[in-house]
Amino acid sequence: MAATDQTLDKAAPSAPSAVGVAARYAKALLDLADDKRTAEAGAADRIGAELEALFALCRDNADMRNFIADPRFNARIQRERMFKILESAGITGEVRNLVGVLIANRRLSALPAVAHAFGALIAARRGQQTAEVTTAHALSDTQRAQIVARLTEAGYSNVRLSETVDKSILGGLIVRIGSRLYDNSIKSKLQRLQYAMKGAA
Repeated sequence: MAATDQTLDKAAPSAPSAVGVAARYAKALLDLADDKRTAEAGAADRIGAELEALFALCRDNADMRNFIADPRFNARIQRERMFKILESAGITGEVRNLVGVLIANRRLSALPAVAHAFGALIAARRGQQTAEVTTAHALSDTQRAQIVARLTEAGYSNVRLSETVDKSILGGLIVRIGSRLYDNSIKSKLQRLQYAMKGAA
């Protein structure tokens, strides 16, 4: 097993929460990037860009999201399909090793969360504020720009979006940045309407 795999493998606790798994793998990956700084100053940025590209593929492709989340596929099938995707996207090195370790540990479903967590670590280093945006459907580039513009108008600077697709919110969006939560989802609006109707009964 390569040193990269061993470092990432140690990131997985024996009885973790989903958030704990993502944070540990992301921190291990960042540590690896820091170890490479002498030979490659921009290693963290390169790894972050590759993870972001992989996450974008997952975010925009429902079949890929379903495959990653489905525990019924064995490690061989997961490795074959994921490595083929990585190869076509030109993603190699540490991110490829990360995917291999996640598959070996039966943690492939944690990949989007690891990408989120790594992006948040990089953003914190850059002094960026991360806005966690949940929508029922993937955002377009225009919508992303509009959200960043609105948050900038609201007083947030150097904003980075961390996106999640959750069809259960039906429509609208939920934005969490810092300690603030803006919930404009259709699901929440329907719930508020339901409570209002119960109160009027």
